[in-house]
Amino acid sequence: MRLNNLALPLIIATLALAGFVACNDGDANDATLAPEATGATPAENTDGDNTEIRDQIPSTVELVEELRPSVVHILSEATSFNAFGQTVPQSGVGTGFIIDEEGHIVTNNHVISDQSGEAVQDITVTLDDGRQFDATVVGRDPPSDIAVLDIEGDDLQPVPLGSSDDLLVGQDVVAMGNALNLPGGPTVTKGVISALNRLIQEGNVSIPDAIQTDAAINPGNSGGPLVDANGEVIGITTAVIRGNAEGIGLVIAIDTARPIVEELIESGQIDRGFLGVSIVEINESLANQFDLAVDYGVGIQAVNPGSPAEDAGLEENDVIVALEGEEIRTTGDLFSALSEHRAGDVVTVEYYRGDEKLETEVTLG
Repeated sequence: MRLNNLALPLIIATLALAGFVACNDGDANDATLAPEATGATPAENTDGDNTEIRDQIPSTVELVEELRPSVVHILSEATSFNAFGQTVPQSGVGTGFIIDEEGHIVTNNHVISDQSGEAVQDITVTLDDGRQFDATVVGRDPPSDIAVLDIEGDDLQPVPLGSSDDLLVGQDVVAMGNALNLPGGPTVTKGVISALNRLIQEGNVSIPDAIQTDAAINPGNSGGPLVDANGEVIGITTAVIRGNAEGIGLVIAIDTARPIVEELIESGQIDRGFLGVSIVEINESLANQFDLAVDYGVGIQAVNPGSPAEDAGLEENDVIVALEGEEIRTTGDLFSALSEHRAGDVVTVEYYRGDEKLETEVTLG
């Protein structure tokens, strides 16, 4: 049976079946990101024998007030041409957050891209205090949908960055962003982490280890922060799935984003090798259903014409289990392995075709 016929629950196929909606809202048409501790300081009041100790975890109201200066409104404006050669203005709205006092802002690449995928000409950033800045693009990475902007301003308040390595399903989270471009600054929604290790794949965007949340996500939220109960950013809101279910928010995990952001700040671009395939994560259920030789690895749904994978002889329905001697059990493993190599590197890929284990050398693109 064909791997590209799988109806998978929210690994990849849901994006195609239910509809992948990027959360920017438009017209019809050398810095180190060290996490910073945050949270309220315990306050102790003693009255006789009674002692009241304030909870160290800030309330949602306190959390939002602390974060508002760090969450920014992004207006992107571009010009295109219609069939008659007339200029047609286009604009879109998204969200970003300040990560350092130098003025670096993290957002989604699609927030600052026009319909052709190029960076827009004009980007305006508005802070919560009303100040507006013309932003420049430091760097952007379309495959991960991450971009870094820069503004020149004083008294900028960076948001504290946390870690997504130890997140738990059911953990409380808060999303902030310019939903529907409503006036009055960023809106706030609260929910929980619904699932971990999702794969976002749509077009040329491939994001492993994404976070799923039930916090309401709407157009305009793209690029905004998802924060934990301590007010630390654990992810970047990037998409929502709509269809037969309520909107399901998908978020780029901060541990996935951090090295990309750092490399964009350092060099302005990401140099990574790629195979040129659409993939699906194999598990025991899929292995049993389709009588696969292994119950782990990354299945190839499609091979892009002219890609390194096609040149190396990889085919649809092959299951990749190792790259350059490193075991590949999940999609995250494959993305991590590829991130260690650059275009032009020759790597050995081990894979199953039916019951036969094979290997091939791939010159990464």
